[in-house]
Amino acid sequence: MSTRVYKGHVGTGAPVTGEALVASDNFSARYDLDLVAGIFSRPTHALHGQSYVGKILILNAAKGGVATAWMLRDMKACGRAPAALILNFANTIMVQGAAFADLALIDRFDVDITTAIKNGEPVAVDPAAGTLTVG
Repeated sequence: MSTRVYKGHVGTGAPVTGEALVASDNFSARYDLDLVAGIFSRPTHALHGQSYVGKILILNAAKGGVATAWMLRDMKACGRAPAALILNFANTIMVQGAAFADLALIDRFDVDITTAIKNGEPVAVDPAAGTLTVG
């Protein structure tokens, strides 16, 4: 298996590895997720019904407002958080929420990251370097 490295903007959080969960949809922690069940709950989301817990979420863009910050923190506190957030475009609220929850986050890649990575691929996230390594 060959290794692929994608370069994004320097992010936040500690390095993590895990399984990719990918969709080209946008992302709101508050409106797309069920905190209690640990799944994507919005019926129109491409990942509806799938567990996000411990996964490296790879999605298009952050959406929503300040509720994301406390939602990510609550998810982490109750043990039902993703391992990392990988986005084509994060907003400042999403970055703040990831930092508040101590979740890894990288955005602004040199490619559309939602088409470069496949569901289930093993990935390593290094926010300080701004890299996502596959394989």
